[in-house]
Amino acid sequence: MSSTATCSIDSKPRPLTLMEKLNGPWHKQALWTYTAIVLAHWAEHLAQATQIYLLGWPVPESRGILGLWLPWLVASEALHYGYAIVMLIAFWILRTGFVGQSYRWWMLAFWIQFWHHIEHALLQGQAIFHHNLFGSPVPVSIAQLVIPRVELHLFYNTVVFIPMVIAMFYHMFPAPGEEAHQGCSCAWGTRAAHQ
Repeated sequence: MSSTATCSIDSKPRPLTLMEKLNGPWHKQALWTYTAIVLAHWAEHLAQATQIYLLGWPVPESRGILGLWLPWLVASEALHYGYAIVMLIAFWILRTGFVGQSYRWWMLAFWIQFWHHIEHALLQGQAIFHHNLFGSPVPVSIAQLVIPRVELHLFYNTVVFIPMVIAMFYHMFPAPGEEAHQGCSCAWGTRAAHQ
């Protein structure tokens, strides 16, 4: 599909907008880039879990790989909030490239990430205003009242990642009776054709 004309008024083609390109001819590349960012983030959390549970490091010293070189950055609520908002924005921007079941799973991941973003916004607000909720000595989120922070972030990343992967599976292999998004080159064909 040409990136210069899909819509026309009086037979005059108009260039695609950035959103149309990201959800059309550039969708595959956008999803691969987004997936690489998500996997890098996962790797950091898994490295931190390895440092805590396998190497026996104290939690404050377990900062993942990036935190070994930039401990001040990893300790910053701004980094975590920034990643949460980037995830949320990317989910929203790339949503129209999905249809049918893939869209439903993608939006489930979006809404879970939306709540995760709210939790990070609470943490960021406490860091900015130097006033922690619930009398805590450190910034604390709502769910963190019940689940420790390291485990909570592993949980959040898991419950966002699973529907995201399912959405991408249905996007790449549309269910019988569902068409792939027009203009997107992500689909590998129907599952029936590959069985």
